[in-house]
Amino acid sequence: MMVAMEQHQGYTKDTGSSRRSIEAVRALARAASVLERTRAEVTLPQYRVLAAISSGDDRASHVARRLALGKPSVSVAVEGLCARGLIVRSRVDDDLRAVELRLTDDGRRLLDHVEDVMATRIEELVARTDQPSQVFDALIALGSAIDEVAAERHLREAADHA
Repeated sequence: MMVAMEQHQGYTKDTGSSRRSIEAVRALARAASVLERTRAEVTLPQYRVLAAISSGDDRASHVARRLALGKPSVSVAVEGLCARGLIVRSRVDDDLRAVELRLTDDGRRLLDHVEDVMATRIEELVARTDQPSQVFDALIALGSAIDEVAAERHLREAADHA
């Protein structure tokens, strides 16, 4: 099968099968924007940090690695969340460089509320598709694939430092 190529400012773009990928990227970006607008209580990076802590990542370095964010970005989000009383941080006894993060009761309540609002919004959007169940399955599978890539990257980085 012949695939058309398009030149744009010195960039060659495959307009065949990759067109679908581009549409998917744009849809995900728009979905992120929609979700961002649904929860004014926290920024998207703060939400991601709260969700990571809730999922069991209790060290700041683990949160940064899981979210593929630099430690400075995580530090800014953590500072804002601590200042609002949504998380607490403490030193880890056996590693003075490590910081443990924990949701407060207010942090748990806010995360639950934000996720309820976001879930309602995504349910409304997905309900407009022809196959809502398959869309949810695909989004969940994408999340798993993202986690796998992050775990592989962590293993490579650990091997590089060994």
